[in-house]
Amino acid sequence: MVTARALTPQRSLILIALVLTGLRLVAAGTIHLTEDEAYYRLWAEHLQLGYFDHPPMIAWWIRVGEMIAGDNPLGLRLLPTLATGLTTWMIGDLTLRLGARPQTAVRAALWYNATITVALGGMLAIPDAPASLFWTLTIWCLAWAWESGRGLWWLAAGLAAGLACLSKYSALFLAPGVLLWLFLIPRGREELRRPGPWEAALIAALLFSVNVAWNAENGWPTFIRQFGRVAPGGLHPAHMAEFVLTQFLLLNPFIAVYALRGVGLGWRTRKEPGATHLMLPIATSAPFALYLLVHSLHDRVEGHWPAPLFGAFAICAAVAAERGAELGRGRLARWITPAAGLTAAAVALIYAALPQSGPLGRSDPTLPIRGWPGLATDIERLRIAQGAAWVGTQSYGVAAQLDAERRIGAPLLEIIERDRYRKDAPVRPDFTRPGVVVDLDRRLVQADLLKCFADVRPAGILIRAGSPARGARYAAFRVSGPRLDVWNQGCAR
Repeated sequence: MVTARALTPQRSLILIALVLTGLRLVAAGTIHLTEDEAYYRLWAEHLQLGYFDHPPMIAWWIRVGEMIAGDNPLGLRLLPTLATGLTTWMIGDLTLRLGARPQTAVRAALWYNATITVALGGMLAIPDAPASLFWTLTIWCLAWAWESGRGLWWLAAGLAAGLACLSKYSALFLAPGVLLWLFLIPRGREELRRPGPWEAALIAALLFSVNVAWNAENGWPTFIRQFGRVAPGGLHPAHMAEFVLTQFLLLNPFIAVYALRGVGLGWRTRKEPGATHLMLPIATSAPFALYLLVHSLHDRVEGHWPAPLFGAFAICAAVAAERGAELGRGRLARWITPAAGLTAAAVALIYAALPQSGPLGRSDPTLPIRGWPGLATDIERLRIAQGAAWVGTQSYGVAAQLDAERRIGAPLLEIIERDRYRKDAPVRPDFTRPGVVVDLDRRLVQADLLKCFADVRPAGILIRAGSPARGARYAAFRVSGPRLDVWNQGCAR
């Protein structure tokens, strides 16, 4: 139970969350959008109960943020940034609920933000932001349900889990995780004889059903895209090595080592009276973590996919560090851990916020977010010079970035994956007139465009972010006479 002695740690948790949130808000309003963020911005222009790639939560969040702060990077990132702050506090409070010491709770909150994924990406307007918040909220409510014995907290956990599923389908792994937790802990199976867990499951299912219904009405696009990844391909163990190494680095190597120790500690002490109840974050994370490992045997796992699990990892790491402190070990490592992660992230974010890129040229990791205003202006000039009535791209990211700049005075569309976009848009290109197709020169090939258009003529090379030797090169072609239904079906690659 939380007593008066925990008031100081609670203030510390709130202070950590507020300070880091304030710094993230500055970065959120300064750093240019990523391609995915710009793409989700398009979703927010027409709110639905589902989209081609993901459930709808991030689009709803972006719309609310834009209503408060405007159609700009801060507006898009407002709710995700605030959510990371709230998640920070919840992780600390959850650590207290699990029976850890107050200083361990503060450490867990700080270490969560010292993971490289959260330190760099905690402000991004991507589905992982609401997914991480509602995943953590689910576990937090479960801790309250177990501590208080009140069924109301089970209902709250079901609500949070349902919202997590409307954020990202990875939250579906929470259900087997909760069952695993109840099977592994003393008296857990007794809880399954009570209505609380089943009422929670029903509430979560009812919330998620709105997205299921939308998919059913629209040909199951999100299900096909996301669950299609589950189908196994050939065995490629190298992907597993890549996955493990990448997550070891993104978690923060210091935290990763402590987290592994914490998982072992939680298993050994799962039936020990008075021990920190680590089995709750461990068991609820296990099914999703296992799926990612299996997936990595046949395909690549993107670095941000495990983001909802990072709160559990931070708690396990903080508790393991506490055990090390009891044994008089690891004092220096406990200081280095947050300092290394937060310092590295601060340097990276400051560099990303600079108006010009550095000397790294095309190997600059921030190149994808630089130079978009200038490129959009150059494309608009080219369009006018070519007498084009519309602008096309082969990449959803390029189309989204150009749309976010609001500098092109003609209809703009991605011409390949038309299933990503609504077909009833109020403004459609006039394909009886010429258009200009622009994309990275390594992607855009004249022979491919000739499969889609009768007349294709080179219109020049454009450079984004720097000199021709350092910037990103874009090829442009003037096209006319479509051979296919470009608007509804798109051009084949």
